[in-house]
Amino acid sequence: MTSPATAAEVEQALAEVADPDDALFLQRFFKTGAGQYGAGDVFIGVRVPQTRAVAKRFAGLGLTEIGKLLDSEVHEHRLAGLVILNRLFAVASRQRSHDPAERERIACFYLDAVRRGRVNNWDLVDSSAVFVLGEYLLDRPRTLLFELAASDDLWERRVAVLSTFAFIKQGDASTTLELAERLLGDPEDLMHKAVGWMLREVGKRVDRSLLLGFLDANAARMPRTMLSYATEHLAPEQRAAYRALR
Repeated sequence: MTSPATAAEVEQALAEVADPDDALFLQRFFKTGAGQYGAGDVFIGVRVPQTRAVAKRFAGLGLTEIGKLLDSEVHEHRLAGLVILNRLFAVASRQRSHDPAERERIACFYLDAVRRGRVNNWDLVDSSAVFVLGEYLLDRPRTLLFELAASDDLWERRVAVLSTFAFIKQGDASTTLELAERLLGDPEDLMHKAVGWMLREVGKRVDRSLLLGFLDANAARMPRTMLSYATEHLAPEQRAAYRALR
């Protein structure tokens, strides 16, 4: 019998495709300098398509080994762990009749990783929140997202907003709009981008009138970046009109 895959094997596979020049680029791109949002994050130089290709090879990795990847200081290790976790959750969702509690175990595992600061850059959040926490909460109370949105931690707040993408895809904009209103005063540019992006998706995927109604009520006090993202697919004259309200 073949031995179960390990986190160490995933890390070795990533090391084999790592590029030192890409590591330098990624460290700059993800703002790892002192005082920046990704301060201290470590990159070995594996681009996202390569990371996903490695993760696909180890799709059967269990939660214990995924946890080891998420506890790594190396960004690409954490990203690979999250990509594998996404698939684990998707498989559990398809097989929920066999083990109804498995989805909850995975969602709780993910939430613990978020709260421990292991999902701690925008790409890590964006590539996982919707596929695990968002999907898990589709048919459950969403109080948790409002708790995360009230956190002092930037990444917990971003997880809250990005998780609502799962609801948007199902035609439900209610949680997105409520969170967006609460986060209008968020101080972080990365949150302005996240909220604006989700508002834009409400207009594209759910109902343009819901987006316009939100903008009519709130454009005057929306941060510039948030407003820019939210209005990206509106006609130029509409965008200009909302910008003029600020």
